[in-house]
Amino acid sequence: MVDYTEQQEELRELAREKNALIIAHNYQRPEIQDVAHFTGDSLELSRMAAGTDADIILFCGVHFMAETAHILSPQKKVLLAELKAGCPMADMITAEDLVKLKGEHPQALVVAYVNTSAAVKAETDICCTSANAATVVANIPEGREIIFIPDRNLGHYVEQKTGRELIKWQGYCPTHEYITAADIRRTREERPDAVVLAHPECLPEVQEIADSLESTSGMIRYARESAASSFIIATEMGLNHRLQKENPGKQFITPTRKAICPNMKMTTLPKALATLREERYEIRLDEEIRSRALAAVEAMVSYT
Repeated sequence: MVDYTEQQEELRELAREKNALIIAHNYQRPEIQDVAHFTGDSLELSRMAAGTDADIILFCGVHFMAETAHILSPQKKVLLAELKAGCPMADMITAEDLVKLKGEHPQALVVAYVNTSAAVKAETDICCTSANAATVVANIPEGREIIFIPDRNLGHYVEQKTGRELIKWQGYCPTHEYITAADIRRTREERPDAVVLAHPECLPEVQEIADSLESTSGMIRYARESAASSFIIATEMGLNHRLQKENPGKQFITPTRKAICPNMKMTTLPKALATLREERYEIRLDEEIRSRALAAVEAMVSYT
C-alpha cells in the first residue's frame, strides 16, 4: 500500500494558503477522495461550487463538471486537476446535434443530463442529474414533448419512473454499459443475501433486476439506512471506497472489474498538487455560452 499522507497534507496546506476548496466526485481515486474537503455526486458538487466562499475551486472530476462549477461561480477561479479528463457520454452530443433535433421538434422542452458540455447546456431548457431527473421530468406539464439528452439509459429510467414518453438521444456511459445482467445474476448467486443497488446509467436489463435504482448519493444514503449487511454496487468502482469508509461493518461488492472509468482515474495527487500550485488548467467559457447555460443549471440546482 502506498502512503499518500505527505502529499495529502501538502495539498491541504496549499489549499489553506490559497483559500481553495478541493472537491472530488465519488468516482475519484481513494487518495483523492480522502484529501478532498467535499466529495459528492454531480448535483452535490454543483451546489457546493455555487455556495462556497473560496477563491479557488480545485475540481477533481471530469471536464463538464468543472465547466458547471464555472457556470455557477464565474467570479471564482475553477481549476480542473487533470485537463484531459473528459466524459465519453458528454462527447456523444454536440450543440449542433441538439439544435438540429430541436428543429425537428420545435415545441419540445429540452432536458439535459448534466453530463453534457456547456455549449449543449446553452441550448437546453433545464439540466438534471441522475438524482433529480425523474423529478424534473415529472414537473413538466403533461402533453409537452420532452427531448432528453444524452443518456438513453437514464432516459429509460425516467420513462419508467414518470410514465412520460421521451425523445431520447442514444448516448450512453461506456463504463456503466460494461455492467451486464449476467454479471448481476452471477454475483447474486454467489451472494444471495446482498442487496443490488444499480445506477440508472446502467442498461435497462440491469435496472429491471436491481433491488433499487439510485444515484451515487442515493446509494450512500441507502447503504447507511439499510439493515442489510452486504450490497452489490452496480456503478463505477470508485464509489465503493466511500461506501466502505462510511459503513465499516458492511460489505460492498463490485459485479465486474470492468466498471472503472479511465477518465475519472486520470486525476492523481501529484497532478492535483501541480495544478493548484501553478493555478493551471483554469476552466473558462465564452460569456454568451456561460450565461445561456446558467438558467438551465440553476434550475437543476434548485431541485432536491
